[in-house]
Amino acid sequence: MGRLEVVEDFLPPPDQLVLKDDGIKITLSLSKKSIDFFKAHAAQSKVPYQRMIRSLLDSYAERYAKRPVTTRTTGRAQGSRR
Repeated sequence: MGRLEVVEDFLPPPDQLVLKDDGIKITLSLSKKSIDFFKAHAAQSKVPYQRMIRSLLDSYAERYAKRPVTTRTTGRAQGSRR
């Protein structure tokens, strides 16, 4: 094999290998129909169904964060004046 060299361990510990997001745990009641849907599709994709739901909500929030918030009664953007 020739001359061997011992290399110092440079890898981070396992708990630092997991990417942490800025998630906040909440309690949310969803319909059985919705949960069954996500569980079935998540199983096909081999991902946790909670991750799939979180991704959907993140995509929705990202898309609509670019729009002004409107009120239902007036249809005007909050903070706007006439």
